[in-house]
Amino acid sequence: MSSSFTVTNGRVFAIAGPALLANVTTPLLGVVATAAIGRLGDSAVLGGVAMAALVFDCIFWLFGFLRMGTIALTAQAYGANDAGERLAVLTRALMTAAVIGLALVALQVPLAALIFGGMGGSATVTQAAEHYFFIRLWSAPFALGNYVMLGWLVGLARPMLALSIQIAVNVINMALTVMLVLRLDWGIAGAALAAVIAEAAGLVIGLAMAWRVLGGRFDLRQARLFDRDKLMRLLAINRDIMIRTAALIAAYLFFMAQGARAGDVALAANAVLHNFTLVGAFFLDGLANAAEQLCGRAYGAGDRLAFGRAVKLIVIWGFVFGTAATALFLLFGSPFIDLMTANTAVRRVAHDYLWLAALVPVCGVMAFCFDGIYIGATWVRDMRNLMMASFLVYLAVWGATLPLGNAGLWIAILSFFIARGALQAARYPTLAKRPFVEV
Repeated sequence: MSSSFTVTNGRVFAIAGPALLANVTTPLLGVVATAAIGRLGDSAVLGGVAMAALVFDCIFWLFGFLRMGTIALTAQAYGANDAGERLAVLTRALMTAAVIGLALVALQVPLAALIFGGMGGSATVTQAAEHYFFIRLWSAPFALGNYVMLGWLVGLARPMLALSIQIAVNVINMALTVMLVLRLDWGIAGAALAAVIAEAAGLVIGLAMAWRVLGGRFDLRQARLFDRDKLMRLLAINRDIMIRTAALIAAYLFFMAQGARAGDVALAANAVLHNFTLVGAFFLDGLANAAEQLCGRAYGAGDRLAFGRAVKLIVIWGFVFGTAATALFLLFGSPFIDLMTANTAVRRVAHDYLWLAALVPVCGVMAFCFDGIYIGATWVRDMRNLMMASFLVYLAVWGATLPLGNAGLWIAILSFFIARGALQAARYPTLAKRPFVEV
């Protein structure tokens, strides 16, 4: 039996607020690691760690369906008042995370050869990147398990619990990075080991919270867990989100690879500026989390009025936050660049392109908001197709702006964000007319 609910600004921020706070601390991990390694004054080492950190962002993003799909399916089950399915979603997702995480660890050597062989970095940069990669990859099972726990708690409208887990992971990671890199002088290995320990601690905390939310009971029949229709739907959703995310990953890897081919200084400068894009992205991703939960819950409840209200509020607040983030980066970006690296050449190049990096939040508003809306309603096949079309736009703009060098590369990535949002907004009215399907 489903239940209706009213979507208000308060409900939006009850989800988006904690998610925003948690997400803002996440890119600080990259900021702290970059600043700690940057204090060593070696642009090649800084570029290598930044390259490897981006690789991990991309690897974990590829399996982002563990978070996004879990939010949507849990929220839909929540809207339909199906307690058994809420537990089944969590269990299926944790099992999937364990299998994927262990497979990544087992395949670390061929993965490193495949990834870094095509990145185009210098020998010194590649060596530093691989050193970081082989240590941090051991965090994969824990990190992916944390994706599941965060998605499940947000899907149940328990964002404060999700916030506490993510902040714990990030604080532990940052504290250990400072201690191991700057105090104990463990260098790259220290930064990677800090991530492994922090992710493991986060999963332990998350499982303890889930046990408490469940009231210390785990009453799930095998027939429910392995229900064929539910499993096939899960596989289809995961497949489409994964393909969509692969296109997003390809866009970021292409961006990094082109920067690497421009030299170690350009690579390091773009890596510093990438932290600004991450901060802006995670601001907007807080609202995307709210869209996933509220739209998913409304969809599961069959409440079209609540769904439309959620879409309207998410888009409005998205433009508010996107514009504010761009303004903050333009005002305070320069001193932040100087804090993150001591290399004069890297600072100079980063300052030159700051204004372009600062535009990412306002250009990406519609993309982030509609990603959340589409995921909540599990319109993931359409989202996948529109992402692929946007990627083609990105490549076309890059080709057209090639004579502009690094500026053209930044213009291309901005066009990618704009195309994603515009195409999804154009498709939305048709999808919204379709009948809602209860869980």
